[in-house]
Amino acid sequence: MKDFEFWTPTKIVFGKDTESRAGALLNDLGAKRAFIVYGGGSAVRSGLIGRVEQSLKDSGVAYELFGGVRANPHLEYAEEGAAKAKSFGADAVLAVGGGSAIDTAKAIAHSVANPHKAIWDMWTGAAPVERSIPIGAVLTIPAAGSEMSDSAVLTNRATMVKRGLSCPQNRPAFAIMNPALAATLPREQLAYGTSDILMHTLDRYFTHTKGNPLTDAFAESLLRVAMGAGLKVYDDPNDYDAMSDLMWCSSVSHNGLTGLGAVTDFGPHKLGHELSARYDVAHGVSLTAIWRAWAEYVCPEEPARFARFAREVFAVSEPDDAKAAKQGIERQVAYFKRLNMPVWLGEMGAGEVTAEDIAFMAGRATDNGPVANFKKIYFDDAKAIYTAANHA
Repeated sequence: MKDFEFWTPTKIVFGKDTESRAGALLNDLGAKRAFIVYGGGSAVRSGLIGRVEQSLKDSGVAYELFGGVRANPHLEYAEEGAAKAKSFGADAVLAVGGGSAIDTAKAIAHSVANPHKAIWDMWTGAAPVERSIPIGAVLTIPAAGSEMSDSAVLTNRATMVKRGLSCPQNRPAFAIMNPALAATLPREQLAYGTSDILMHTLDRYFTHTKGNPLTDAFAESLLRVAMGAGLKVYDDPNDYDAMSDLMWCSSVSHNGLTGLGAVTDFGPHKLGHELSARYDVAHGVSLTAIWRAWAEYVCPEEPARFARFAREVFAVSEPDDAKAAKQGIERQVAYFKRLNMPVWLGEMGAGEVTAEDIAFMAGRATDNGPVANFKKIYFDDAKAIYTAANHA
């Protein structure tokens, strides 16, 4: 086990009808003027935004609405929201939705607190985030885990670059989690979310760090529970118990717990970011489309780790590590297929991926040097993985 620091300041309010507590939670933070960030019209049509508004009214919190956040949240929209939040005099930002709404809310909160810093400069590290205003979340989509994480991603459409930012200020002050809110999600959205949850843990799990049994057990247990719950809600989104499991897995998968004391990887995320930036595919789609090729490419670095994954997560009984590792990869790919997720680039629905596209993405993925840790991925490695993923 490696040295680590772990800090989880986010207050979780979990259960039915908990969105009615949004105003009281903002009051607890001393907030008087909340800027509400949300996605599409479904949050309005379902009555959720109305219930959140009523909660704020009951608690005496003034607010302004900012809707229309898209998947793969855009820098430009965050900049527009930040300008409006500053004009409104916001002293807190409340996200209502999934990871895209929450990540946009984080960018807006940082911009309000650091008015002389450009958002993209904060995202690239040119202007470090030094402060923020409180961020709250009403989660509607179990997926990104942004409601408890120190991470957020934005896509700069002008340059086709998608970048993640990790900093302590990204952790929300509170997250409201009512599993019933996710019951109306389309099946494909639930598949995207389940895949994202799994990948947040898989990208931490594949490590060379030894002597970390509790963290390994956390990760393996979460993978088993999330896969079981994911299939259940995919077949029946009204299964409240399964949705509860999936929503809690979403948060724990990305709050750092499943990678404590380990050197983590996140190679598939880095490669996937380039896919979603270039083709505007859903984040979960980009991850499952690249995972098989990545796993097969890096597995020879330590087949025993993949063999443990196969045995502990999929109950593979094969005694030979190399054979067990192969079976584990095959079973994970089969699981993604069960959710109708793509397992190679041609299934993303984004058209042809050319050799020129692959070289461009490989260059972007490694523009600051090699990425990942299980196997360091340089330009030629990234190119090889994308090329392998471009074939069924």
